[in-house]
Amino acid sequence: MALNSRVTEILSNYESENPGVKANLARILMNGKLGGSGKLVILPVDQGFEHGPTKSFDANPEAYDPHYHFKLAIDAGLSAYAAPLGMIESGAMSYAGSIPLILKMNSSNSLHPKSSSYDQAITASVKDALRLGCSAVGFTIYPGSSNNLNMIEEAREIIAEAKSYGLVVVIWSYPRGGDISKEGETALDIVAYGAHMAALLGANIIKVKLPTNYIERDKTPVINMISERIKYIKKACFAGRRIVVFSGGEAKDPSDLYNEIKEITKGGGDGSIIGRNTFQKNKKDALSMLEKVIGLYKS
Repeated sequence: MALNSRVTEILSNYESENPGVKANLARILMNGKLGGSGKLVILPVDQGFEHGPTKSFDANPEAYDPHYHFKLAIDAGLSAYAAPLGMIESGAMSYAGSIPLILKMNSSNSLHPKSSSYDQAITASVKDALRLGCSAVGFTIYPGSSNNLNMIEEAREIIAEAKSYGLVVVIWSYPRGGDISKEGETALDIVAYGAHMAALLGANIIKVKLPTNYIERDKTPVINMISERIKYIKKACFAGRRIVVFSGGEAKDPSDLYNEIKEITKGGGDGSIIGRNTFQKNKKDALSMLEKVIGLYKS
């Protein structure tokens, strides 16, 4: 796997990482149809935990089969596939080496009492990631939640252990709970704060939601253009020295998703992590949509 100048430049931003972390980050950056471009499109399938099987997979019953998601990510030429322990275990042998894997190590669920504080349970270990041949681990933090300090401490321990074994770390940073309003969860200043916290924790790849032009707390100027808001988030992540990918969010019209991708590209964002907008469609439509998304990032 010969690295091009773009990937070499990105790896140079991670000055303290050991050769194992850099090698696994290079595998993700060089994989699939966007390999070598510096852009990523990742398939995440953790929605079964978060929303339940019916809400997640009834729209496309084939998606109940864990092998379906491996094949979708591989056939689409994606950068990586992220999922909780059981999903990856169910196809790890059949698809070993076929696509970089990200083990999602903590999850919440919709049966958790709504009156309780936002939190996630640790559902896998770094050793599981090594056993299954993963290139990375993923971990969610909820900045703003009354449990956020414990989540940050958990994340720090997992980050240190994962990196010691040469694994890449992906942090899902979703501010919510506490004094943050529902609208504030995607406010520009709040998303930027959460992204910066993930960078400070040592995340190699940071996942955030697409920010709106709403301002919750800071005296941040209102930014109406999505591409300029993307630039603002990238600036918050060490002046663009960290990879930032944006959530595809809830299922939406493909044209809306394509417009978001165009704005992410214009703003210098590093890619997308798209779940429900892919696997809830039939495979033919999902592959067609992902081909369009990849084409937009290539351009």
